[in-house]
Amino acid sequence: LARASDARVIITGRNPDRLASAGEELQVSTATLHLTDTEGIHAFFAGLTCAVDHVLVSGGAPTYAPIASLDLGVALQVLDEHLLGSLRVARECAQGLRPGGSLTFITGSHARHPGPNLTIAAILAAALPTITANAALELAPTRVNAVAAGFVDTPLSARLLGDELRPRLLRLQETLPIRRVVGSTDVAKAVIHLMTNTAVTGATFDVDGGQQLISS
Repeated sequence: LARASDARVIITGRNPDRLASAGEELQVSTATLHLTDTEGIHAFFAGLTCAVDHVLVSGGAPTYAPIASLDLGVALQVLDEHLLGSLRVARECAQGLRPGGSLTFITGSHARHPGPNLTIAAILAAALPTITANAALELAPTRVNAVAAGFVDTPLSARLLGDELRPRLLRLQETLPIRRVVGSTDVAKAVIHLMTNTAVTGATFDVDGGQQLISS
């Protein structure tokens, strides 16, 4: 969507092969980057040859596991990527964005309701809006917002759910107030809105089709 609006886009990722494939598909510049790499993130922003208008942080996937068998090493990595990674990028954006530019984070909404295996995801869902609100004040006039997505029908969801994917999709189609499953374009449209609406900062936009309004 950004490319369709004639934006000059750079995408980053930690997996070089997937990154190269995405860059070729979208015909955009790429850079290998990991949200836990403080020096690498600094070098990336310092090496940019032009002013940046908008930054989107979409990395840092949650982990789902019961507390009794939780791998604390994996949990620590997820928290580092999703929370400290967001702060690493925000710190660079304090000086690296043009006045009036924007920083947007991606997080989740479904783990706001307690449930089995959701402890780490719940921490992320609670913490990112708080980081967003504080960063909106500290980084002003840069605008800082977040999109909190529920279940989104993507290849990542398919990999995580496997054979459980189709029953999950059917259940969401029947129970969500919008009577359909949220797609990646729905999330992308919200991101573009937050990038371009200069009156919005410190906000967390829920894009979940009303998922958090229902019991399951």
